[in-house]
Amino acid sequence: MLLPYGYTWKEYRIRRSIDLSFTNPLISDTKLPTDLVPSGYSLFLHPMLEKSTFAGHVNITMMCAKSTNQITLHAHHDLTVDELDLEVVKMLDESKVPIRRVGRVPKKPLLEIYFHDPLTVGVSYEVRLKFNGNIWENVEGIFEGKYKQQANGVAGTDADTEGVIEAEEHTFVSTYFRPHHARRVFPCFDEPAYKVPFNVSIVRPRTHHVLFNTELERTEELSTDSKHVIDVFKRTPPMSTFTFGFLVSDLQQVPSMSVEKDDERKKPAIRIWARRDFQKNVADVEQRVKLALQKLQDYWGVELPLEKLDVVALPGFSYVKPADNWGLIVFKESELMRGYYNLAQELVYQWLGSWITPHWWSDAHVNKAIAGFLSADTAIKIDGGDEFEGKYPMTILYSIYYEFSKRYPHSRITGQKHETTCSKTELVLRMLNYTLGETTFRRGMQKFIQHREYKTFYGDDVWEALTKQAHLDQRLCESATVNDVVNSWITKDRIPMVKVIRSYANRSATVTQKLYLRERPHDVLDKDKMLWWIPLVVVTQDRLNFGNISTVKWMKQVREVKLEELPGPDEFIIVNPEEIGPFPVNYDERNWNLLATFLQKEESRTMIPVYTRAKLLHDAWNLAYAGELSFGTAFNMTLFMKYERNHLVWNPVFTLIDHIGRHIDMSAVHKKFEMYVRTLLTPLYEELVLNQQENEEMWKANLRSLAKNFLCRAGYKPCIEEAQRAFNKWMDS
Repeated sequence: MLLPYGYTWKEYRIRRSIDLSFTNPLISDTKLPTDLVPSGYSLFLHPMLEKSTFAGHVNITMMCAKSTNQITLHAHHDLTVDELDLEVVKMLDESKVPIRRVGRVPKKPLLEIYFHDPLTVGVSYEVRLKFNGNIWENVEGIFEGKYKQQANGVAGTDADTEGVIEAEEHTFVSTYFRPHHARRVFPCFDEPAYKVPFNVSIVRPRTHHVLFNTELERTEELSTDSKHVIDVFKRTPPMSTFTFGFLVSDLQQVPSMSVEKDDERKKPAIRIWARRDFQKNVADVEQRVKLALQKLQDYWGVELPLEKLDVVALPGFSYVKPADNWGLIVFKESELMRGYYNLAQELVYQWLGSWITPHWWSDAHVNKAIAGFLSADTAIKIDGGDEFEGKYPMTILYSIYYEFSKRYPHSRITGQKHETTCSKTELVLRMLNYTLGETTFRRGMQKFIQHREYKTFYGDDVWEALTKQAHLDQRLCESATVNDVVNSWITKDRIPMVKVIRSYANRSATVTQKLYLRERPHDVLDKDKMLWWIPLVVVTQDRLNFGNISTVKWMKQVREVKLEELPGPDEFIIVNPEEIGPFPVNYDERNWNLLATFLQKEESRTMIPVYTRAKLLHDAWNLAYAGELSFGTAFNMTLFMKYERNHLVWNPVFTLIDHIGRHIDMSAVHKKFEMYVRTLLTPLYEELVLNQQENEEMWKANLRSLAKNFLCRAGYKPCIEEAQRAFNKWMDS
């Protein structure tokens, strides 16, 4: 069997990855026969901005791997292919292959070319076809957009005309091919596994320029039109069709703030593009991209083989996700004004997505999870602190807790399953980073990416690389694999809960695991058969060293284990500190009371880090909802909040208060609950009001707003009076 460009049999073998066949409709996308394997494209495109149409022609070279009498390509039904002016030639002698018929497959985005005689195995062929289509405004395939800005960058009034200067309208054309929209623009092998080089030429107006995956090689005249020229670009490296991208526009390059000399500048060259009126808002983006890129290159231990990286702030770009093409990333304008997270995430996709690529969409959840984990890690390391852009890693975990504790997860939104699978995989990666150790985890990720340049990967390739490094560093026993651990988490739409019952006399504890369910009745099918690989990490009151966490014991898909050599009866323990693993932990009542007492002391509370304080509070309440813990114990765990001022710890509290308030509204205890809320929130609110400042951090404003909202609902008079004054002022204005 002949293999695709740049592949060996090992990479091209058929392998079973984690079974997520129904998590994403992409997985059921129409796959092409494997009879022919592409080796390159030669593509000419002419976007006609004034007509909102495009035309072009493409030559696709391919090798016949199996005997067949047809060639099947992806071609969207909106794309018009000239079936009369279509030919297939043998590359060896340029002889034409007689075509029997050409047709489209009903209700499928396929173009089929049939021959009288079978193609010869081992021979290269080239398909030559012409096509045309419409340029739409919706962001799929090739799309157009418009924006306005003042002529010559001048705003205000015109002294000669004594009128307002009219804003000029500007038009651009761009592409968004992820995940399978290349077929809307040209016939192709539109699957991620097919990574081949492209030779590309694009027609543009003389007033515009083209940004593409690679650098411009030369510009040629268009003989039939003096207003347009042809930009010919350097040959791309092997890449999937979804990473192909270009932008035809008159956006301007933001002047570089770099003080490096040309001969000192590292590759890739970073270029930022924006409309003239917006450039001051993205003046610092180049330096932010360079910093994030350097952090990621240090992590991977491999530099991106890019000559340049164009980062575009595209006005009017409406898609949810940036267009992360190879060497060309297109953002919404607002996204480039934020911190490092979005930048880092799209940069990670240059390594995982463009440079090395998931073999099929069933492996894309691993790709997305790695990008999410590394971008959050990068943003926190650059900015410092415990969070990034008003969020923090536990935000993902809380949503996972709520979804997977239902009787029927994803019952309302089936498309949500893929997103929660990605989120859970990201949390599992974070767990492995802790339990294997950050150094071992990073070396494993570096091992994974090595020797896969311009190739594809399967999900289990990541776990195999981590296993090898963990065994080498003796961070995992030889009989266990990372794949064992990961599969126990990702193949279930559930999470476990761990219960720790201490024997204080024996200084030991019995640890059990079971399915975590908040909703009743707890009647999930096969719940007693569900077991996970759970890392048991323990911190004790006499050794509150959260910076040096090591795995004490793995629950290797067993129901119960013992912990020995624990502290005495007057000291607490914390299992799963810092939310190392995505599971709640319950304790016996005495351990909960020891924790509650310790947290209420100002001098000791901050000895427990922010994430762990938030976890203890969140676990107590959610276990109470699940019927696993008394509400009295849960309420006791909130008493320290009278002194707590960290917004990350407060984050879950408002959700819990709202949830309880809705359940006991109109009941006999509702007035007492309102008194409890006022007692809890008043110190926080008064301090936030007293220290209110202009241009303060966003979290302070958000926390003040939430505190005010819930105090008003709980009948706090000063809050209600303030709201009435604001309302009266508004009515009088």
